[in-house]
Amino acid sequence: MREPTRRCSRCGIGLSQYNAEAVCSACSRTSTLSGIPDRAWRDERVQQALALWDFGQLVRLLRRRAGFTQSAVAALTGFSQAHISQLETGRKELGGREAIIDLLNGLGLPADLRPRLLSAFADQPRTGVSEFLDPNLPWSADRMVTSLEEAVGGPMKRRTVLATLGGTGVATYVLQSMIAPVEELQTAPAGGPRVTPPLLGSLQTTTDVLRQMDATSGSGSLLDTARRHLRFLVDLMKTGSFDQETGRQLAAVIADSANQTGWYALDGGERDEAQVLFAGSLRAAKLSGDSRLRAGALSFLAIHGYSGEDPGSAVTAARTGRQCIQDQDAPALKAMLLTREARGHAKLQDERRAMAALEEATELCDRGRGEDDPHWLYWMNAGEVLGQRASCFLELGRPAEASDAFSEARGVLSQDETRTCAQFLSRAATAQMQAGDADAGAATGHEVLSLVSGIQSARLDDHLRTMLGAARQLSSAKPLSALLERGDVLLKERAAA
Repeated sequence: MREPTRRCSRCGIGLSQYNAEAVCSACSRTSTLSGIPDRAWRDERVQQALALWDFGQLVRLLRRRAGFTQSAVAALTGFSQAHISQLETGRKELGGREAIIDLLNGLGLPADLRPRLLSAFADQPRTGVSEFLDPNLPWSADRMVTSLEEAVGGPMKRRTVLATLGGTGVATYVLQSMIAPVEELQTAPAGGPRVTPPLLGSLQTTTDVLRQMDATSGSGSLLDTARRHLRFLVDLMKTGSFDQETGRQLAAVIADSANQTGWYALDGGERDEAQVLFAGSLRAAKLSGDSRLRAGALSFLAIHGYSGEDPGSAVTAARTGRQCIQDQDAPALKAMLLTREARGHAKLQDERRAMAALEEATELCDRGRGEDDPHWLYWMNAGEVLGQRASCFLELGRPAEASDAFSEARGVLSQDETRTCAQFLSRAATAQMQAGDADAGAATGHEVLSLVSGIQSARLDDHLRTMLGAARQLSSAKPLSALLERGDVLLKERAAA
């Protein structure tokens, strides 16, 4: 790309040097390189990239609209040309708040857009958003407790107070989780129940046991138990006696428990409650100081986004999660976040980015587990990446490739996790039938129907309906008539249970 012409502001002679400051050979006057023109920032796609916090796309769009090369952007921002190139291709992320500010200042972010980004879009209306979801309120223990109390305060209370965040609201919340300062943890007065490491270990074990039960039997029988467990943890934060370090460890257990409770809610069809729990978990994780738990909360927010109608927020949350842990030796956690990002891209029909994220996830999984990979991510392996690749192909309208990827993943799928296996196979059957293979689809579909007895999961029921819908598209195929008859009866039984 040809460099934009620059002329000396004193004598008008063209300047061949293109650095942050260029010196005119005729009059020796220094000409400072200006930022990206304001008109480029007003472009609709640029605004969208800014709202999604997609800095690679933002730099590429701005650079092309301004006619700048990557070297020119490097000169403006202080980053190397290689860094700019890797940022644009998604191979590198920005390293936290200061790097974000440096990049945007160097690019010449217009003054009227700075409050929108750096103050978490404070000028945007927050109509319909409950007070405890306001990202601009302090990121403190009190605010975390309040948000989670609202989420687990009983069915009637939940129905009246829960309100969801839309795409911009999620981006706002995610951004604040990165840049907002954490207030000092206030310990309760002496006399409350003493919080000790052995007690926290026991409470963490309860969360872990529930997690493993979910992979087998689904969320339906676990949600109420998990709510009570989380409520007890939140009460400990309010009334317990602990020092700063123990308080942060308690916040870590709360973050993990809130993530899992939110997952059970999402799996059970309670999307609003799930989002509030994930948002509360993000606050608890920030308070704990454990960046891996922040990444975990963001990964669940990503699932919430791509499983609904907000895939852009899935990309934003997953990318931010990777930024949280970029200095950690956690290849499995980074790979998991990349699969979440890929699902968002696939839902947005961005095949190139979805496949790039999956390729990087595969490379990370091949490295094995790192020293910083968390214990709660025991299930992440190459089979999970293959399954997510297959799901991306389904979203992209490529059922034949999805069917092949599901077949490959099946060889490494754990048969012990019955609910996970049933959900996986239901999508595999859908892919086979959409690819026109009625025999394989019927065989896999019958396997699914044999697995689902006793599993309570609204998301699994959705997958079953999708699978049977694909079967109806091929209803003239003889092998599918028995599957449809059996599946319709089973769904009626599950709805009546």
